[in-house]
Order: sequence, then structure tokens, then C-alpha cells
Amino acid sequence: MATSSFDFTGSVVLVTGGGSGIGLAITRAFLDAGATVAVTGRRREKLEAALEGVPADRAAALPADVSDPAQVRQLVADVVDRFGRIDVVVSNAAAYESGELTDLADDAWEHLRATNVDAFFHLAKAALPVLAESRGNLVAVSSVSGLRGDWGQAAYNASKAAVTVFVQSLALDWGGRGVRLNAVAPAFTFTEINADVPRDEASLAPHVNRVPLGRIGEPEDIAPAVLFLASEGARYVTGAVLPVDGGTSASTGQAHA
Repeated sequence: MATSSFDFTGSVVLVTGGGSGIGLAITRAFLDAGATVAVTGRRREKLEAALEGVPADRAAALPADVSDPAQVRQLVADVVDRFGRIDVVVSNAAAYESGELTDLADDAWEHLRATNVDAFFHLAKAALPVLAESRGNLVAVSSVSGLRGDWGQAAYNASKAAVTVFVQSLALDWGGRGVRLNAVAPAFTFTEINADVPRDEASLAPHVNRVPLGRIGEPEDIAPAVLFLASEGARYVTGAVLPVDGGTSASTGQAHA
């Protein structure tokens, strides 16, 4: 992973959904860059595995349901109590639902909204005052699906669009207090969420066909972009939504020759 140019020694980072997929890659990248990292998610065993071998004074596995405002407030307080500050928050926890809107069950929508939108709301509300004290920053993992529409993904795209505009609007509100907010926007990436998608060449062809770089993204492709946005190298970057998608969003959507 190309993270050697980043140095987060002395920084305290909180990563939601940090035990698997993109969140795990982000967690490991910050650890490799010298940060102290607290990870949260619903599965303690995944969180502890993500931090295996890391000294206790540089890591904390703090299980929580980030769609629950009380648990999020306690989570932020626990990180501050343990490490004294928070410099970077990565809002990564996510859920995915697809299909026709008229076929989507109400509880599926509730789960999608709670995980993708409500969780960001609760996390930002609890963490922004703490980040103002450290003049830190928040990076959200949104999606190219939060920039435009996709067939059969109206609910998911709407939830990610909410995250995208949350980031842009809060960047305006909190910039004067020294807090930066940015987002990365991956396209289709190999994670647990899409583990049911066949990995053979024929099945992946419709996805690869839309990627100028000619391959599906890996979690390790996303993590360095998150570190950049959180780093001093991006000190004059806020309100940005950075596609990390192999060029997917560069297309007009028309078929190539």
C-alpha cells in the first residue's frame, strides 16, 4: 500500500466500520503511518483482528452501533477519555440494498438509511466539536453512486448522495472553526458487501467495461486517498468529493466503441 509518504505519528484516528473491507484497509493504513487508531463496528472479533499485534497504547477496539446516537456519543467520549483527543474521524460504516424501489421492503430502507445517513449525522454531531479542539478533520467514504443515478439502486444512491452533500455543507459550516470535511467516492470495490457477486471474468465484464483502468477496485486502492485527505498535504482541501474509481465517473455513460 502506498502510504509511506504519510506520517500520522501522534495523531488519534477513529474509523467506523473499521473491521472489514475498505474500513479495514483504512485502519491498517493509518496504523502503518504511525497513528493511534480506534475502530468501531458491530463485530468485536473483526475489530480485534484488525488491531492484532498493535500495542494497546496505539489501538482500541470499541464495538458500537453507529446508528444509535447514544452509542455514538459514548464512543466519541471513550476515544477522548482513552487517548486525550481525536484528530481524524473516518465515517466508513455502510450498508447496501439494491432492486426496484417498489420492491424494497420498508425495513430494508430503514436499515439502509440508519446505517448510511443517520450514522453519519450522529457521528458528525458528536465528533465535530472534538475535531474543532484539535483542528482536525473528517473523511467520509461516500460513493460514485452518491454523485449520479444507477439502475436498480435508487435507495442506496439517495443514501450516499445524502452523505456527499452533508460533507459539502458541513465543510462550509465548520471551516471557520478549523475543521476540514472531505469524502472519497469509490465505485464497485471488492468487499464483503458484494461477496455474492461472482468473481469470474464473464460475470465481472459488465463492471470492468466501465472502468478505464481495466480492473475492479480493491480496498487498498481507497485507503491512500483517505490518508491524503486527512493529511497535512490536504490542508487547503475541504468540501471535496474525490472519486477513487478507476475513472468510472469520467464517463458520460455512453457505450464505448
